[in-house]
Amino acid sequence: MFRKILIANRGEIACRVAATARRLGVKTVAVYSEADAQARHVQACDEAVLIGGPAPKDSYLQWQRIIDAAKATGAEAVHPGYGFLSENEEFAQACTAHGLVFIGPSASAIQAMGLKAESKRLMEAAGVPLVPGYHGADQDPALLKAEAVRIGFPVLIKASAGGGGKGMRAVYSADEFDAALASCKREAINSFGDDAVLIERYVQRPRHIEIQVFGDSQGNCVYLFERDCSVQRRHQKVLEEAPAPGMTAERRAQMGGAAVAAAKAVGYVGAGTVEFICEQDGRFYFMEMNTRLQVEHPVTEAITGQDLVEWQLRVASGEPLPLQQDELRMHGHAIEARICAENPEAGFLPATGALNVARWPAHVAFERGPVRIDAGVGEGDAISPFYDSMVAKLIVWGEDREQALARLDASLRDTHIVGLQTNVAFLRRCAATASFATADLDTALIERERAALFEQPGLPLQISAAAVVAHTLAAEAQSQDADPWSRRDGWRLFGASARRFDLEVAGQRHAVLLSRHHQGGMQLSIDGGEALAFAVNSSSLEQHELLLGSGLAQQRVRVNSYADGETVAVFAPQGSAYLTEIDALAHAGDGAAEAGRLTAPMPGKLVSFLAAVGDKVSKGQPLAVMEAMKMEHTINAPKDGVVAELLFAVGDQIGDGAELLRLEA
Repeated sequence: MFRKILIANRGEIACRVAATARRLGVKTVAVYSEADAQARHVQACDEAVLIGGPAPKDSYLQWQRIIDAAKATGAEAVHPGYGFLSENEEFAQACTAHGLVFIGPSASAIQAMGLKAESKRLMEAAGVPLVPGYHGADQDPALLKAEAVRIGFPVLIKASAGGGGKGMRAVYSADEFDAALASCKREAINSFGDDAVLIERYVQRPRHIEIQVFGDSQGNCVYLFERDCSVQRRHQKVLEEAPAPGMTAERRAQMGGAAVAAAKAVGYVGAGTVEFICEQDGRFYFMEMNTRLQVEHPVTEAITGQDLVEWQLRVASGEPLPLQQDELRMHGHAIEARICAENPEAGFLPATGALNVARWPAHVAFERGPVRIDAGVGEGDAISPFYDSMVAKLIVWGEDREQALARLDASLRDTHIVGLQTNVAFLRRCAATASFATADLDTALIERERAALFEQPGLPLQISAAAVVAHTLAAEAQSQDADPWSRRDGWRLFGASARRFDLEVAGQRHAVLLSRHHQGGMQLSIDGGEALAFAVNSSSLEQHELLLGSGLAQQRVRVNSYADGETVAVFAPQGSAYLTEIDALAHAGDGAAEAGRLTAPMPGKLVSFLAAVGDKVSKGQPLAVMEAMKMEHTINAPKDGVVAELLFAVGDQIGDGAELLRLEA
């Protein structure tokens, strides 16, 4: 076993590797950028080395600096994590050339499987089923379009060197092809430094099922069963589970055998994932092989009881696989939810900001258990625009899928994040859809269940408004003096008092009236509606038990509330809500319309303007393309008009809410 390894990555995977290494008695070295000096992975390792600026191209993609750091600190091996340089054959080769063990497959295996077109040819020779498509080296746009027509629409354009949904577009007609190809190539060159693409038939209602494989230097190779990763947005995974629902033992053996054949075709050593696209009738086709550990590896660990990072370290140090195929067993069911900083209601636009509150359900860290949280950030940390939008992974395990689903819902309910937008509520709705609950799975599940997933009312106003009132009263109770004449809660010696709260929820304002009687009774009314009996028991500033109504209509609700500036975030079993307490004097000048402004919906880099000064544009017409967190986003015209001024240059870094251009009527 190694004495010291360097982890060439950041975030939760770096923390994950550090935790396993520590358990095995292996010292670890972290690398970090100027944006990550206080990051959790830096704290998790024994040593840390600064390698450059915040942008990945200035730090985590600078492999020579990483190798220099490994040699300077006496590391014997480099663990690449996933993303960044994990599938870069030049980096793997350089590690070997400098006497460092690359904890992963050989450079030749990475190269063979890293280029999708080349890997398709290898798999065809190995007898692994393939989706009909074009995987050639000729990248002439006219030829690519002709091949798409030959294959038949819809087709999928995929970056040959890509992964994670980047450089990938579904195209439904020849008219859409040219624009989609150009966008794919731009995204591919930015993400992977290679704009080559391949074209494949777009399988209808496909399931995305992947097989975890592991090989050692003695020639052994096994598969550790499968994961279903069908629930996706923008070709990126949202929920993953193991084993795949409905998988028969016969089909599992067929797919596992095909995955092992794929790995053996390139002499694979280490952890890898062979991904298949599957028809609803069970037919499966090789899609790609990821020559690294996957983000969703914890669900495999949960059902097998194996630590895959430990397997990586042991195999890389020359040991044989810890278990052979006939010794592997699986038990129970596991589901992983990717908690991301993004706004599902706005097309999953990435979000940035500080984690002012980050409260997790009761869990273990990086170990097998009923609830596990893998996170590289915590309360007080910030999500920057430089890296992936994932905040944490929530993994749950149960004796069966039904128990795992129940634990997933309870754990998402108890996950409270305040300070930036996340997809936690969306994940909870997604897991509760009829399609997911009954395992009616395919990659279009989110679109198919759109009505149940988007623009939902959320937490009832009656509960959320009562929670804000309870929070305010609790805050005042904590700060007030014992002197009754200094109290600010509306206390009167005789008679009743009334107090108004102006709240804004989802752009709508509401007037909430709290009536208090000297006997201690309280009532709430919203927007002049029927008054409800109101009682509150606050065990702290953040936890309240509300009692609303009376008699048979009485409702008892436990809620959590957190203040973030003027906003109060409310979490309850029924859902969550974000309400703003309006100070009328402080906002006296608000509301003036700023006609003609078009602003950036998130921080990022300006890729291109699609209109010039003087152009007439129509509502909905694409005007600009921005890149944030490795993905492209198109900004459309909010109304008809004429472009009066472009306020940035292509390549500029732009802040959230910055005005991009001006439109005139």
